[in-house]
Amino acid sequence: VQLQASGGGLVQAGDSLKLTCVVSGRTPFSKDVMVGWFRRTALSQREFVAAIRENDASTYYANSVKGRFTISRDNAKNAVYLQMNSLKPDDTAVYYCAQDDRYGGFYYSHYEYDYWGQGTQVTVSS
Repeated sequence: VQLQASGGGLVQAGDSLKLTCVVSGRTPFSKDVMVGWFRRTALSQREFVAAIRENDASTYYANSVKGRFTISRDNAKNAVYLQMNSLKPDDTAVYYCAQDDRYGGFYYSHYEYDYWGQGTQVTVSS
């Protein structure tokens, strides 16, 4: 399983960005797949941002992004998107997408996820 994240960039506060995560490959053990977005700054550990469950498209968000970010997926394209609106300087981070092949109930924990993409930098200037 490989994940490729893209769409980061340098924007001003209040602007929008849309991140894309393309997922390729699948293991025979995949069951109840969850794809999540995490972010990490230079001073922080990986922080949960949002996640979407494959079987019923349930979505989950961190409180810090709720109402501003939207996660969605396009199964035909094997892609998961993160639409980020009303960006703030605090949103500056490297954003990673990750896949959990057998969702165990902890969508917010990076330990839950089995595969990770390479990250894409998002910088929001004030």
